Amino acid sequence: MYLHFTETGFLIMLPHDNPRRIVDAMLKTGYNEEFCVSLDFSPDFIARLMAAGFLVMSTKVDNEHILLPKLHLTRSALFFDNLHIKKSVKRYLNRYELRYDSDFDFILNRCMEIHGGDWLTAPLAAAIRNIRQNRPHGVYPASFALYRNGKIVAGEFGVKAGRVYTSYSGYYDESNAGTVQLILAARYLQEHGFSFFDLGMPLDYKTDLGATDISPEDFVALFRAGQC
Repeated sequence: MYLHFTETGFLIMLPHDNPRRIVDAMLKTGYNEEFCVSLDFSPDFIARLMAAGFLVMSTKVDNEHILLPKLHLTRSALFFDNLHIKKSVKRYLNRYELRYDSDFDFILNRCMEIHGGDWLTAPLAAAIRNIRQNRPHGVYPASFALYRNGKIVAGEFGVKAGRVYTSYSGYYDESNAGTVQLILAARYLQEHGFSFFDLGMPLDYKTDLGATDISPEDFVALFRAGQC
């Protein structure tokens, strides 16, 4: 496979590329950047990236939108037996109701309000909506909504590929709601036969919940096992 790079060393992904083979090449060659770049926002291409294990982001530079498929150099993965719930949080769990795949458009729009300027651009959001409607290549954008007293107070959306759910973005409108939403989502995924909860970029609050930092090689192996 012939790989294309920008002058600054970022891998260029073209619409006809096979994302799974690109992943293999990145691991084999020791590609040391987290991001690749592309100009193709077609839903089919983005779905193939998601099915290969990329977390797909985007940006806007000089009025041009750029797709940023990301394969983390360190990935945060929550294996359900390691889920840790602090005593200070346990007392809040019964106050909320988690709804799977509820309020997807509302949650996506809220995440765009918060993160749109960073990575969740309008063309990417449109592609995600299209993928959700058509479910190509076995991937499905889904959401978790957290309710209290009949009102949505937190939510997140992500992508389901086989038995792996990858968290993309979330928000919360009251204290502790974000943490509760993640805990209840992890319980839901475990109860419904998922392999693990892919949390993307490592952060302290994810580690506090019991998430483990894993290499891209380990992530890809676990991700592919979850597609069987």
